[in-house]
Amino acid sequence: MARRDPRFSMPLAWYWVLLLAAAATLAGADDPYRYFDWTVTYGPINPLGTTQQGILINGQFPGPRIDCVTNDNLIVNVVNNLDEPFLITWNGIKQRKNSWQDGVAGTNYTYKFQAKDQIGTFTYFPSVALHRSAGGFGALNVYQRPAIPVPYPAPDGDFTLLVGDWYLAGHDQLRQTLDSGAPLPFPDALLVNGMPSDTFVGDQGKTYLFRVSNVGMKTSINFRIQGHSLRLAEVEGTHPVQNVYDSLDVHVGQSVAFLVTLDQPPMDYAVVASTRFSLDSTSALTSVGTLHYSSATSRAPGPLPAGPPETANWSMNQARSFRWNLTASAARPNPQGSFHYGTIQTSRTLVFASSPPVVVAGQNRYAVNGISFVVPDTPLKLVDTYNIANVIGWDSVPPRPDGGAPQLGTPVVRLNLHEFVEVVFQNTESEMQSWHLDGYDFWAVGYGNGQWTENERPNYNLVDAQARHTVQVYPNGWSAILVSLDNQGMWNLRSANWDRQYLGQQLYLRVWTPEQSFSNEYSIPTNAILCGRAAEYAH
Repeated sequence: MARRDPRFSMPLAWYWVLLLAAAATLAGADDPYRYFDWTVTYGPINPLGTTQQGILINGQFPGPRIDCVTNDNLIVNVVNNLDEPFLITWNGIKQRKNSWQDGVAGTNYTYKFQAKDQIGTFTYFPSVALHRSAGGFGALNVYQRPAIPVPYPAPDGDFTLLVGDWYLAGHDQLRQTLDSGAPLPFPDALLVNGMPSDTFVGDQGKTYLFRVSNVGMKTSINFRIQGHSLRLAEVEGTHPVQNVYDSLDVHVGQSVAFLVTLDQPPMDYAVVASTRFSLDSTSALTSVGTLHYSSATSRAPGPLPAGPPETANWSMNQARSFRWNLTASAARPNPQGSFHYGTIQTSRTLVFASSPPVVVAGQNRYAVNGISFVVPDTPLKLVDTYNIANVIGWDSVPPRPDGGAPQLGTPVVRLNLHEFVEVVFQNTESEMQSWHLDGYDFWAVGYGNGQWTENERPNYNLVDAQARHTVQVYPNGWSAILVSLDNQGMWNLRSANWDRQYLGQQLYLRVWTPEQSFSNEYSIPTNAILCGRAAEYAH
């Protein structure tokens, strides 16, 4: 039985410490600053009993957990001691007016950003060179200010669970596999907090918040606890209607939080995570941990709780049951439902269809509407700022699939600040996919099977669709989102399935207005690394 790592649990006392710190801030100080010094190194890890090379932050795998409060300013100084560039993305943090803070891959960098008007369960991870497959990821939990209530009583503690598929092969070997044209093999294991299993300790009669994030490379999971119900409390920074579930699907890149009341006889109960929708369903991976009642002396009888049917329709119906709580406040005082997204006229529709592996310029690649993304030698935000020519393929991705021959490119779609856009993700393959948009939440208004057409729109949820930052797209199906483009910047729209992202299933959205104002976007940071074709310029 694995021991409980204090990095992944928070007792009630520490919960109140954070809230009291936030209260002191509200008493008259500016939003507080939290400083972190991180050193990134290679180091030995053995999550499966065999020593392998991992990527460590301050010697830790997974990396340090960040706990902060809404509107805190985070200063994270990263020293990269790897032998190649390293870059962190802060998954789900909106980086308001600050798309610079996805950083520049390099040696050292100091990230400066604010958890502006956000609350909830987030993660960070490395976003280049398949480093994510070796570690370097961690949890980022944003707690509410005391003036903004959450729609449930304060839990008696919370637990953070980083769940994901895992490979014994190193990230460099996985890169070689993909570069050779071969697919990634089936993962070797499913880890929870960097271990095959974990233990969570609580007292009978008390209620705990479980924060579950899928930090894997490409595999959906289902999560369940023997004999206990899961009351959904948060989805990627927003409050849903608190439906009760026996189990929850969490797809790659997604996060959920749910309340669990320890209302059973004091025993040890199985905490089960298992993979979903793998192409070989006979090879499902399972992690079995323990929910330990503090007074327990025996394990609960009976088999492990079974997973749900291995069908897309079951999971799709669960996704449709996730509803935005219209009366709850999130990080702001006003209720979530005060923004009536369903009444806003869309300015345009973008239909992005992924492709199965195709050979482009002699390489096996993934593409979006026929364009496979090539990472340029200069970060796109620098290219745009300094008007560097012949790097970006402006609007080179067709707004809808046009059947054109696949080609390489560096596509950026130009959009206007404050547009309201419909985006449809079309999946024509038998593999489950996830899509993530940096800088934004969006409303997941529809899921369906087959080919999307305009006739699907009457079935959209235009009242209380769940807001989130990562949406799943079911095999041979589609997902539709609505997004309010209120955050100026250069934002990555990517597959959250990391093999697909690495081989080109991504693009960028440039949200822009000619009006230059700090109320729209901050200027280039003084510590921005001017590299590639931007090296000759000054800040």
